[in-house]
Amino acid sequence: MKRLQVIKSSFTAAAGRPLLLAAGLSGTVVFGAHAQGQPGKGKARGTIQDAEIEIVKDRVNTLPEATRNFEKIRLAPPPKPTRQVTYTYPDFRLPATRLNPSVQVLTVAQEELEPLTGNYVKLGLGNYGSVYGRAHLHSTRNEQYSYGLDVRHNSSKNGPVDGQNSGVSLTSATATGEYYLGRAAVGAALDFARDTYHFYGYDRSKLTTEPNPDDIKQTFTRFGARAYARNRATDAALQYEVGLGYKYFGDHYGVSENNLLLNAKAGYALSETSRITLDAQGSFISEKQPLGLVGQSGDLSRTRNFFQATPAYELTGKTGLSLTLGATLGYSSDALYGVGKGMINPAVRVGYAVVPEKFQLYAGLGGAIQRVTRYDLSQENPWLAPGQTLADTHAGPTVYGGFTSTPVSGLELAARATFGRSRNLYFYRNSLADSSKFDLVYDSTTINVVNVHAEALYSASEKVRVGFKADYNHYGVKSLAQAYGRPAFLGTLYGTYNASDKLLLGVNFYYYSANYGVGYVPGVTLPVPAPRTAVDRQTNSVIDLSLRADYRITPKFSIFALGNNLTNRHYQRYLNYQSQGINVIGGVTYSF
Repeated sequence: MKRLQVIKSSFTAAAGRPLLLAAGLSGTVVFGAHAQGQPGKGKARGTIQDAEIEIVKDRVNTLPEATRNFEKIRLAPPPKPTRQVTYTYPDFRLPATRLNPSVQVLTVAQEELEPLTGNYVKLGLGNYGSVYGRAHLHSTRNEQYSYGLDVRHNSSKNGPVDGQNSGVSLTSATATGEYYLGRAAVGAALDFARDTYHFYGYDRSKLTTEPNPDDIKQTFTRFGARAYARNRATDAALQYEVGLGYKYFGDHYGVSENNLLLNAKAGYALSETSRITLDAQGSFISEKQPLGLVGQSGDLSRTRNFFQATPAYELTGKTGLSLTLGATLGYSSDALYGVGKGMINPAVRVGYAVVPEKFQLYAGLGGAIQRVTRYDLSQENPWLAPGQTLADTHAGPTVYGGFTSTPVSGLELAARATFGRSRNLYFYRNSLADSSKFDLVYDSTTINVVNVHAEALYSASEKVRVGFKADYNHYGVKSLAQAYGRPAFLGTLYGTYNASDKLLLGVNFYYYSANYGVGYVPGVTLPVPAPRTAVDRQTNSVIDLSLRADYRITPKFSIFALGNNLTNRHYQRYLNYQSQGINVIGGVTYSF
């Protein structure tokens, strides 16, 4: 058998040789196959000669070495949201003649931003000659500016007692605007309100003539303006907000209050886990009231100055421990019952995340001066007699402790207990001169104040939302017989239910325990007329159930109905002032 030898040549062989060799090899193989395919013809005439076949590769295709990654593709997990559960425990304040028909939102958690759909107008009518209106005008959310206007009106021509003698009218307007300057923002706000009430808490059995609505009318005018600047960059080491404001108050009897306001908040990060903060407020009040209220001529002017600042150092550890160390320094020019003008309280807080983002404990020691103004009191008790002497409340030292928890998805809980000592805490007691009006009264000594607060919020798939909020208060009064005008227990339960894309239902339930006022009975008239004697009287408790329904007919038009005090209880938030019975308002909403 002939040997076929294949030799690989070098890469420098001639270019034409491979094709000639390949042709010769193919021809030789075909020829041999043809000779062997002729049977019976003896020896083959053709033979395969020894040959040396050389296959030369003159070009090699080379590719760069591929980089192979044997690691699995890993997607970075989404950043964990830094959700901070905010906790507040403000006093409950109900409107004087009826409870607020709108749904009250709890403060146990920060609400997410709702889409600004633009504008809407509401108008409704109801029994008692009630008129309800609201206009909400707001810009859509953008990166350059925002502005808004909110106008409200709620009035009843007739009230629960003697028709127009207990009528009420509440009108307010708020304008806000903010302009964004890169990492900073500047803004302003204007507020205006005009409220009209009547002193209808009189005893008809002691009247000789029918009261005229104009003679028992009280009107409040409130105006406020504020300008501020703040930092928008959340990653900046320095966070700040500074503001300058002004508030005006005036009533039907010529009493006025002018209040210049200053505030500043700042925080500077020293590291990822520590920072220093400052919270400061200032208030400079000039008030005036006619001396005719006390039987003299002329006006009585008074200035009330207030300043308070809390510098602190905050430390947040990686183990879940947080610490705040600071002090609150306050000054008030009010010196009622010998209370000092200056006050220093510690501002210490210790927190520990037992289960991160699930269960946190905290405790602290604090105290502060609480500013008291006619502007605020007129919204809390509109039947306050004109010509009152106001004083700031000195609260402290105060010890507190509590927890916040999110045990399961959609459920948030918070509770807090506070024990403190207060001076010049005000109460509302019926006036001796006219029991249909109230005087501010103070305990002449330091009193113990205990507050236990709890709240819960549950929401499921943006369809059901239920909340509960309660406060228990104890006031250890000494020189006063009772904690007049301040109920011991206050609670509210509310819920909303999106029954469908067109129907929204809501419910509010309020409960206030009974509180005390004062009635006056005549003394013995013989032989010398004696002064009237004060007798403590207890109000009935507040039990109020309100329902609401909104039904959308078209994307722009919807109808609504509000039912207030559906239990039809003529309760008294303050002694001698009973509320309206069942009050129903129906109307239409237009969105654009």
